This record gives sequence, structure tokens and C-alpha cells, in this order.
Amino acid sequence: MRGTAAANRRPALVALAGAMLAATALPAAALDRELSSEAGPLQVTTAVTGLANPWAFEFLPDGAMLVTEKAGRLRVAAPDGTLGAPISGLPEIDAGGQGGLLDVALDPGFAENATIWFTFSEPAEGGNSTALAKGVLSSDRTSLSDVTTVFSQLPRYAGNKHFGSRIVFDGEGHVFLGLGERSDQPIRNRAKDLDNHLGKVVRLNLDGSVPQDNPFVGRDGALPEIWSYGHRNIQGGARHPETGAIWFTEHGPKGGDELNLIEKGANYGWAEVSYGVNYDGTPVGTGEKTAPGVTDPVHQWTPVIGASGLEFYTGDLFADWKGDAFAGGLATTDLVRLTMEDGKVTGEERLLADLGLRIRDVKAGPDGAIYVATDERNGEILKIAPAD
Repeated sequence: MRGTAAANRRPALVALAGAMLAATALPAAALDRELSSEAGPLQVTTAVTGLANPWAFEFLPDGAMLVTEKAGRLRVAAPDGTLGAPISGLPEIDAGGQGGLLDVALDPGFAENATIWFTFSEPAEGGNSTALAKGVLSSDRTSLSDVTTVFSQLPRYAGNKHFGSRIVFDGEGHVFLGLGERSDQPIRNRAKDLDNHLGKVVRLNLDGSVPQDNPFVGRDGALPEIWSYGHRNIQGGARHPETGAIWFTEHGPKGGDELNLIEKGANYGWAEVSYGVNYDGTPVGTGEKTAPGVTDPVHQWTPVIGASGLEFYTGDLFADWKGDAFAGGLATTDLVRLTMEDGKVTGEERLLADLGLRIRDVKAGPDGAIYVATDERNGEILKIAPAD
């Protein structure tokens, strides 16, 4: 790994550059546009504007939103769209490339403890890695206190790609975290090995300790946090509201984005097999799509959509969409709707492509509308509702 003095100075310089870029972003013009769908005409409007590359958002109980900006800012958007100043108290963040402030989620006990969870690219000796932290949001929503890093991906690597990461709670006292394999050769090939956290889903208790029923606890040469392995770059995650199953989406290389049902101890094949090929056209690993002992994706996209964000719809505003899954598209600028039956994908619809915006995250709002974050320098959160 690279550990020169110049590399050690890089986090502060990159973070400063990212903050300066974010500060110069201008609000985009508010959007109010009617688009077609299989469920009828949709009205797409701007809910929040003035964001710089928003990465994730989460609804607060009163309808406000917590929003992360990749350059390292956490903000609250009021229900009327008014955007607050950056929240203080975040740890040091190595913002650059694909790294920065990433996912955010409310603790299952948020109503009582005001705790939020977030992921970020963490600078440290030897490089950087994805970290999971939690902290207490102040009553006026301007600061975090009692911030604790509960998990740091190992090994560190001085790179700026494939950090993952999505946070999913299982409703049973555990948190799942989907991680990237850091992209570069040869480090990406370690996703298949159990002595590291690269290209893994990890499972922790809410206090950060390791559940003793994790599949590799007590195995020599294996890290106990690991729940599943052989992933590439996880960018979407959700718990199914009826079955409780954990699902993640991950980026393939040139082809082979995946929707995966996450199973205990399962190997998802990277970088030995893939439905895609390397960016230069050469085969991935063996050149096969699957192999004995590999858990195949429930659904794959070739060409890729750049799957990011994942949500199972349970609202009443779109009755025909109940139970469907929604994934954002960074490569195709789509919001992808997947019809699901018995854990299988039975159909697909592409939405919002005419807008030409990278969709980084997707959530159903408390009003039943669907909201998406656009990964743009002049980023927005858009509201999708039936047209009157």
C-alpha cells in the first residue's frame, strides 16, 4: 500500500477541495414536469434544491429529511424544502473520487435516543476505508454528539473508489453494512477471501459488537463480522417489509449489475465470476457467469444501470406498485421499477430517463410519494406522485 508523506496529506487537501466545490454549487431551477408511466401520468417536482452531489437521505418523523452530501456535509431539509446549514460534529472525512460522506439512516430507536447512523470514507495510516459511525442528533438538529465509529473496514487502501456503502437494519437488533471491494487490481480479488472486509456484507449488533451467530465466528483466518462475501461495489440496500429479508444491489464492471438476496455465509462470486466483463473487454476471473458454490443474483442488468439506492414500496399513493422494488440508475439516469413475486423479478419499467439525471438514492415518503436524490453538482431531491 502507498503510504508516502504526500499520500498522508491527501485527505485534508481533498476534503478542502471538495468543500470548496460544494460551496460554489448553485441551486437548480425547480422542476415541475409530467412524465408517463404504466401506472398513469406522474408529476415530478423538486422537493429540495441547492445540494451538491447528495448521496443519501432519510426521512425524519416530522417529514423533514436528513441529507448527506458527498463532499462531507450532513444537512436537514425541512418539509417545505428549506435547507439548513451543515450539521457540526462529523469526524474527519477523506472526500475525493467516490469517497466522502455516504449513507445515513435513523437508529431503530430514534424516537427515544435521537441516534443516527452514517458511513464515510475514513482517513487513517496506510490509506482509507469505509467506516460506520453513529451519533446523537441535537434537538435543534444543528449538531451531533457522542459520535462513535463502530466499524472500520480493513485493510486500509490509498484509493478513491468503491467504498460501498449502504446501511440496513433487520428489525432484530442487528445492522447490516454493504461494502465495496475498492476496485483496483490486485486488491479487488480479495473479495473472495475471509481475512478482510473488502467486498463483504458485515453484520453487527447495534452496540457494534459481533453477533455470535455470524457464520464465520471462530473460524481461523476469517473475520467474525462477515455475513456474506464475493461482492463488488454495493450501492443499494433494503429490508423487505414482509419477509424481513435483506437485499443489496451492487455494481458490476462492464455489464453485470446485480440485485442480490443476502444469505448467511454465501459467496456471490466476485472476482471469480461475473455476468459482465472487465472494462477493457477481458474476462473476469474464469470468464464464467457462475460456478459451484456461488449464489447467483436474483436479477442482473447487462448493460448496467449503475444501480444505486433500493426501496420496497409499501405506500398507498401508487396502489399498483405495492410490493415493487425501486432502484436508482447512475449510468442510465433511470429510476427502475421491478415487479416482484415470491422473491423473483417478474417485470421491469424504466422511469425518469427523460430527465437525464443520475439517481443516487430512492425512498418512499411518509405521504406515499417516491423521492429520489440526483447525484449532480446542482443536486436535488425530486418528488414523484400521480399527476392530478
